[in-house]
Amino acid sequence: MAREELQRLTGNGNGECGQDDCPNVYRTASGSFVVQGDVSQAFQPPEGEGLVEIPEAVLREAIRALGW
Repeated sequence: MAREELQRLTGNGNGECGQDDCPNVYRTASGSFVVQGDVSQAFQPPEGEGLVEIPEAVLREAIRALGW
């Protein structure tokens, strides 16, 4: 899946976020979410899964964008 196929819910396009190198939340066409963030070593996830950390402010921004 290409990034262009996702709806970006966070980041205003200014600063580092405009370079796609900051924490972000995206929504897929099927309604699921893709999270971009720093890799976390909090615990070992199951095979085929990964962990990322995002700031609370990023998650709040995504929720606002969805009107929840």
